Amino acid sequence: MKTTYVFGHKKPDTDSVCAAISYSYLKNKLGLKSEPRVLGPINKETKYALEYFNVEEPKYLNDVKVQIKDMEYLKDTYIESHASIDEAFNKLQELSVTGLPLVDNNAKLVGYINVKEMAKAIIKDELHNIKTSYDNIVKVLHGTELLKFCEEVDGTIIAAAYKSKTFVERVKLDSSNILIVADRQYIIDYAIDSGVKLLIIVGNNNFPDELLEKAKKNKVSIILTSFSTFVTANKMKLCNYINTINVNTNPIKFTSSDYRDDFINCANKYGHTNYPIVDSDNTCVGMLRLIDQNNYEKNNVILVDHNQPVQSVDGLEEANILEIVDHHNLGTLGTTVPISFRSMPVGCTCTVIYQIYKENKVEIPKDIAGLMLSAILSDTLLLKSPTTTNMDIEISLKLAAIADVDIEEYGMAMLKAGSSIKGMTVDEIVEQDFKSFKLDNDNIGIGQVMTMDFAEIKENVSSYISYLDELCKKNSYRLALLFVTDVVKNGSYIIYSTGSDEIVKASYNISEVEEGCYIPNMVSRKKQMYPLLAEFLNNN
Repeated sequence: MKTTYVFGHKKPDTDSVCAAISYSYLKNKLGLKSEPRVLGPINKETKYALEYFNVEEPKYLNDVKVQIKDMEYLKDTYIESHASIDEAFNKLQELSVTGLPLVDNNAKLVGYINVKEMAKAIIKDELHNIKTSYDNIVKVLHGTELLKFCEEVDGTIIAAAYKSKTFVERVKLDSSNILIVADRQYIIDYAIDSGVKLLIIVGNNNFPDELLEKAKKNKVSIILTSFSTFVTANKMKLCNYINTINVNTNPIKFTSSDYRDDFINCANKYGHTNYPIVDSDNTCVGMLRLIDQNNYEKNNVILVDHNQPVQSVDGLEEANILEIVDHHNLGTLGTTVPISFRSMPVGCTCTVIYQIYKENKVEIPKDIAGLMLSAILSDTLLLKSPTTTNMDIEISLKLAAIADVDIEEYGMAMLKAGSSIKGMTVDEIVEQDFKSFKLDNDNIGIGQVMTMDFAEIKENVSSYISYLDELCKKNSYRLALLFVTDVVKNGSYIIYSTGSDEIVKASYNISEVEEGCYIPNMVSRKKQMYPLLAEFLNNN
């Protein structure tokens, strides 16, 4: 069963991380093989919750694009460089391909051979010399091993076409010769005395017993074949090592982790029909054919705490979205088939997930209850945010009992752990919890950071403005905002990109707007910060 990845948005907050962990746990209990993942570094608040309840941090998920390993390529398809041309040709026919990766005896890729170069070698090249193994010759000639004194056969081929006496008188033999001969004992005797490398006895003839001991003494290798002299001579070309033909020693190759779209782009550019697949140490694991580009398995994913593609994992359009569990407004995400979509107007995704646990009668363990509680307390600012519902409050009490913690004490400790910005850079603070939103005609960005010490940010407010301006330019935002929320004061300070004064003033009904001004009771991005801004921009 393929693993399903469960994850939140690209700027992981406590809800998105804890929702991924708790929902993955539930899906596993219900029989689905799943793993929680995160799409970015987790913040201090979330780290506190994970460490408090002794839960391992989810692994990072870079993307869900289709990779070569997801495609149905031909596994373990290659030819060893010391295989014969005949064996390579038979494998090409068997697989109905026009080429094969060439590997050494350790399966390392050393080149690529194709049928065009093989045809040239067979049709055009003159048959004089051969370089191959004794075993290759036996296989190609369907022969029988009689004597074997050499593993490799490298020499000149001679066929005994003259009369015996004429042959002996005119042809000088030595240890570099491979002699093809029928039942001509006079020539065979001469060849053994000359110490030829190999005798190939054709026509299904027996080797003369009286010459066998002499052949052993002179270490002359012998192969018997039923083929005629003519057929044997023609088949000798096919005995050669495949690497004796013109080999592409630097073929275009891919690894199993390369992306399908990169493969398609490369194939369209170069026009080859087959490509070797290697692992990280250049070991060949198979071959991908161009005709197999549409045979692949998509990654299965479940989205929690978001439903907008811009906030989700790279390559989402190439994945199978099985479910979405959320508590935000609906975005522009579309699917090709119906899916399970669970969204409720509550303060936290984990509130929804708690309901799904109860519906499926799955017991919530202490550590999972603690994470779900952490998510609710984080998203609702200790149940004081305007997004908080009675359901959030009721479920928090039940989860706190399972997790055996005091809501106020634990919640304040968690928020304090997450509110420290000491040692963080401007970009880390802005992007800690920054989300992009697409409106009818505009793109906007809204970041939110929790801290009880706005003075430290105010001292360097110009740097924050500059960074927001950079984000606007990079992402084509009409404007970008950073809300610095103080959970004790129950309000937020607002910093905005250059030239956004009037929009901020009108959207949030501020009489005197300036960088870093305080807006009381402004704590929820979902119900206050984003909706008010979106309403103004959509109407103006």
